[in-house]
Amino acid sequence: MRITMIGTGYVGLVSGVCFADFGHDVTCVDKIEDKITRLKAGEVPIYEPGLDALLDKNVKAERLHFTTDLAEAVKGADAVFIAVGTPTRRGDGHADLTYVYAAAAEIAQHLDGYTVIVTKSTVPLGTNREVARIVSETNPKADFSIASNPEFLREGAAIEDFMRPDRVVVGCEDDRAKDVMNAVYRPLSLREFPVVFTGLETAEMIKYAANAFLATKITFINEIATLCEKTGADVKDVAKGIGLDARIGGRFLHAGPGYGGSCFPKDTKALARIGQEHAAPQRIVEAVIEVNESVKRRMIDKIFELLDDKAAGKKVAVLGVTFKPETDDMRDAPSLTIVPALVGAGSDVHVVDPQGKHEGEALLPNVTWCDDPYIAAKDADLVVILTEWNEFRALDLQRMSGSMRTAAMADLRNIYGAVRANEGGFTAYQGVGRG
Repeated sequence: MRITMIGTGYVGLVSGVCFADFGHDVTCVDKIEDKITRLKAGEVPIYEPGLDALLDKNVKAERLHFTTDLAEAVKGADAVFIAVGTPTRRGDGHADLTYVYAAAAEIAQHLDGYTVIVTKSTVPLGTNREVARIVSETNPKADFSIASNPEFLREGAAIEDFMRPDRVVVGCEDDRAKDVMNAVYRPLSLREFPVVFTGLETAEMIKYAANAFLATKITFINEIATLCEKTGADVKDVAKGIGLDARIGGRFLHAGPGYGGSCFPKDTKALARIGQEHAAPQRIVEAVIEVNESVKRRMIDKIFELLDDKAAGKKVAVLGVTFKPETDDMRDAPSLTIVPALVGAGSDVHVVDPQGKHEGEALLPNVTWCDDPYIAAKDADLVVILTEWNEFRALDLQRMSGSMRTAAMADLRNIYGAVRANEGGFTAYQGVGRG
């Protein structure tokens, strides 16, 4: 199959590389010339484990190509995927569909023979029908179908998720489109990974509902964590006890500083807005959004308590600022709320993150970046663990605490626990929901 991928952001690049590894001929298109130049040189603009090696393999096999020429890439393609950004629109919480609709209009001008136009971006209900309208209006003679194919990639595990998915969801409404999409995903169906075909609106809803449900699980356990702290219960044991129930499951039941990233904040806001517009308020989702913000503020209170509410002039070492490990993504990370609060209160903040500096330097001004957690913690009054990178899971606590001015830890990912921290020389410790 000849596949064209419009957009080389996180979703577009990962999907394009993985489709090429399936054996398809894939051309990835982006308007940013510097990005395409770097990709042609084998430089991957995002951090995703294993992506650079897989990209290099498929470029060498001549299955993967990069260009700024959308017209040439679209001609003769069996399927053209739209994988451009849909950020939250300022002021109303809607997904901004400017880039999706612009891509649809440009694709329409260059269609050559029957083509399936596939929306890979996360889009509100009705978007795919609007894409079809734009294409027909722009090019009345176009022979095309529309399909919705939402992505379910976890940053840090995206290649595994693409190659071994829980499911693939395809929304389409004619047999020709279904045949093309079956051919696109044949390598997965041959290995009996489920490919679920639905209507367009159903596929759009599945994506939002899935992300909203996962965000709800995270927020639920964070609220339980607050109650655990008040009552002496241990949220880690609570999460294990309820997660072993097959109806609930243990994933996304890890108490912490709240969810962030490119999907959950944006998609919960969009779903809440869709509900309001259709007079079907999504009250649970609205509460999730509100509680998640309050969780971040509660983490700030924990940190200030460990500083005796005297943050000015105190040195604080922050370990991890990306929204999760194994990614360089800073979008809506809890650090973007917590670190500025410390800086604003007058703390001397030293930050360590294996991949966060590239984006973080611009987003977190007035901090000192370090490569080593022990250097960051030297003479510090507090260590704050914000992201559970593997590098922070087996710290020499005696070495760290021994070099600090005040041996205090805010373990906002519950990596160590009070007993282990105390044995490691920390005299003050705060976890999340540990009683």
